[in-house]
Amino acid sequence: MSTATQTMPSVERVVTPGKYTFGRIMPEALKYFIVITLAISYAFPLYWMISSALKDDPQVYRIPPVLVPNPAHWENFINAWKSDNFTLYTFNSVFRYAVPYTLFTLLSSSVVAYGFSRIRWPGRDKLFYLCIGTMLIPYTVTMVPLFIIFKHLRWVGTYLPMIVPALFGNAFFIFMLRQFFMTLPEELSEAARIDGASELGIFFRIILPLAKPALAVVALFAFMGTWNDYLGPLIYINKYTMYPLALGIQKLRAMMSQVGNAPLAYPYLMAVSTIAAAPIIIIFFFAQRTFIEGIALTGLKG
Repeated sequence: MSTATQTMPSVERVVTPGKYTFGRIMPEALKYFIVITLAISYAFPLYWMISSALKDDPQVYRIPPVLVPNPAHWENFINAWKSDNFTLYTFNSVFRYAVPYTLFTLLSSSVVAYGFSRIRWPGRDKLFYLCIGTMLIPYTVTMVPLFIIFKHLRWVGTYLPMIVPALFGNAFFIFMLRQFFMTLPEELSEAARIDGASELGIFFRIILPLAKPALAVVALFAFMGTWNDYLGPLIYINKYTMYPLALGIQKLRAMMSQVGNAPLAYPYLMAVSTIAAAPIIIIFFFAQRTFIEGIALTGLKG
């Protein structure tokens, strides 16, 4: 009598693809831990500035430090702003320095970048490399010669030494815009030329509307640079009525130090500094998508 040997089918262990394992969780957890730690380290100085603006002197110098002001002195912002002519300083920073510089930089840098990227002419690439090479020259090397030139032009004491150079472009912004312009299809310009459009028409009607993300990045960088600029106005501006906000804050610090143990000196400085930092933070959050898109798209083509 023969016995039939029945083989049972082997049952394979099914592993769910999405099932989390220890080896998969740890790298993700470590990545998020590093990102969160870096975010806190970058955000804490901003939080400390805002919280210090809401304190009084005993809370500022208390050990251990007071992280949450109690009570919060919101009137410090108003009193600090009224302690000097900060409304005039803000007007000078925006309308006499930042806005003209930003507009001139956008116009000049975009025109030069268009010439380097969309028009073929002898020596174009060599001159572009020379333009990029100027970025290697530190400002401290050219500071004294520029001051002598502007002094002979009788521009010292005005905003002209800081605004007029923007009409000749900025090497860093020229590089960014050139890289972006080179990502645009050449067929767009060729079709416009066939229709009889001039180079300026192609530039203003086709290229610039497509370059809004890159232009937004340049505008934000240029505005931030002038808004926070301290060294330039310190060299060329010698009248209190022409001070930008950066020099106004320095003037407030000097006034507080001359008084000695002036009440609320540190909170007042932090309050004005918070107000000065607020526009840049607000602009970045509102233009964040455009800003990141412009950064990502510049440099795609060399």
